[in-house]
Amino acid sequence: MKFVDEYRDAAAARALAVAIARTVTRPWTIMEICGGQTHAIVKFGLDELLPPQITLVHGPGCPVCVTPIELIDAAVALAARPGTILCSFGDMLRVPGSASDLLTARARGGDVRMVYSPLDAVALAAQHADKEVVFFAVGFETTAPANAMAVLEARRRGLRNFSVLVSHVLVPPAIEAILSAPDNRVQGFLAAGHVCTVMGTSEYGPLAARFRVPIVVTGFEPVDILHGVHECVKLLEAGRAEVANAYTRAVRPEGNTHAMRMMRDVFTVADRNWRGIGRIPQSGYVLRPELAAYDAAAKFGLVGDAPAEAGECISGEIMRGVKRPQECPAFGTRCTPESPLGAPMVSSEGACAAYYRYRKHTD
Repeated sequence: MKFVDEYRDAAAARALAVAIARTVTRPWTIMEICGGQTHAIVKFGLDELLPPQITLVHGPGCPVCVTPIELIDAAVALAARPGTILCSFGDMLRVPGSASDLLTARARGGDVRMVYSPLDAVALAAQHADKEVVFFAVGFETTAPANAMAVLEARRRGLRNFSVLVSHVLVPPAIEAILSAPDNRVQGFLAAGHVCTVMGTSEYGPLAARFRVPIVVTGFEPVDILHGVHECVKLLEAGRAEVANAYTRAVRPEGNTHAMRMMRDVFTVADRNWRGIGRIPQSGYVLRPELAAYDAAAKFGLVGDAPAEAGECISGEIMRGVKRPQECPAFGTRCTPESPLGAPMVSSEGACAAYYRYRKHTD
């Protein structure tokens, strides 16, 4: 197949659902990691095509959703700082911190700008030498190369007024945390294809072997996802705890070696707080010590202790696959996209937002 329409072909999707039904002999619970996959599953009703033995649960693969509250608060504080331009992607603007969000900070006079690339923020720093320009660098391994490039470009250009507020998280430690939890119910994973495009597949083999779970690298269109489910079910039924690549048109085992080399030049691995989940050891990136001049957290000293999540929000249970969005008592009533209690209702990749948009009136 060459064109995206072929990966949305209804007949091909139904054929894969039939193949899954013919393969499965017992109940299995499979988690897709990526929020983009979650939205495709809910939007196209892929879970409703599957036989009843297959349960799909949704993982913590929405980078906006897992950005910790203390970093949202730090971004809001930076936006209120005189002489500072806070740059962010648009999906971060309405994520609630402990008391406010970036959209409110902008309404109160803060210079908050939505950009489409971290290099846009570098350009702003070059244009506004009298201001501090901070880019809110959020994401999984997928966005880390571009953010690393922005830091290297700022250093190359000698821009002392540019820095990044880093909130990068890593997929394999999150999988390990989910599988290690006493309430874990996940028996197989669909790994995010775009992360593996950057990082390759080597990190998943030890996890599959240690926890005896298959991990299938999967794309984002309906046929991609059902193909990934089929491969995962075949491995589960055969009792094979292996890594399979069902997204070969984009993912190579070695990943993007140039991107990984650039990331290693800029970032080092550290412990990281995940919103709704807690602290996961060695699960995020921070800037290397020699690049501390570009670290907004160190430069402005704004990141404090983690505030408590909204009491009603069960986002942690949702992102660990323990519960689904509609099981939250506040879903669609006290928590909506217009008045969210937690980040999964705000983000374009959040599971709660997906269910609110596509299933609110059907579940």
